[in-house]
Amino acid sequence: MIEAAIFDLNGTLIDDMRAHGRAWSQVVRELGVEVPPARFEQDLAGMKHGETFAAVLGRKLPDAQVVRLAEHKEALYRDIYRPELRLVGGARELIERLRAQGVKTAIATAAPRANRDFALDGLGIRGLFDALVGEEQAPRGKPAPDLYLAAARALGVAPSRCIVFEDAVNGVRAGVAAGMRVAAIATGTPADKLRNAGAEFTISDFANLPRALEALLFDPG
Repeated sequence: MIEAAIFDLNGTLIDDMRAHGRAWSQVVRELGVEVPPARFEQDLAGMKHGETFAAVLGRKLPDAQVVRLAEHKEALYRDIYRPELRLVGGARELIERLRAQGVKTAIATAAPRANRDFALDGLGIRGLFDALVGEEQAPRGKPAPDLYLAAARALGVAPSRCIVFEDAVNGVRAGVAAGMRVAAIATGTPADKLRNAGAEFTISDFANLPRALEALLFDPG
């Protein structure tokens, strides 16, 4: 029986990974490295900033430089995505149905606080979640399970009673590593890649759930 639903934010509740990819690509280009936006959108999504820079540069940057570059990248992202800020279809309705069913809800994201505030307050959805877990509450980013395990602890629910909603391969792997069921939304990553990473269910949006997922969430008997 599912007692908690934990949502990733970027690419899952909001379809913003192309904006992130463009911002990341611009920042690393300024460092002399050409990386296509698609790599950030799919292969590196869910990592912490320092982990991402290390992955594309092949070296670990000093913490102070990571902070400065991360702030630059996230400001670029917000400027790019602000005109398009909206929830993925059916998201609000699904969350409200889950809460009416007595299912606890949380967000678990590596996004920095400014981006979380940008999305949650800009969309007016902060009150739909019982817990919000950010990068500061987990030592490692995805695909490590830390963020999802922290969310389960915050909700007081065993991982085996949680379902994760994700959009990225690293996020799916994180949910699986946490011992949770995983439903993946194919906003930017092909469904077959998400299934290969371990997603039990794949969806195109939140308005049309597969019958098996609908039954798991709302008719567990």
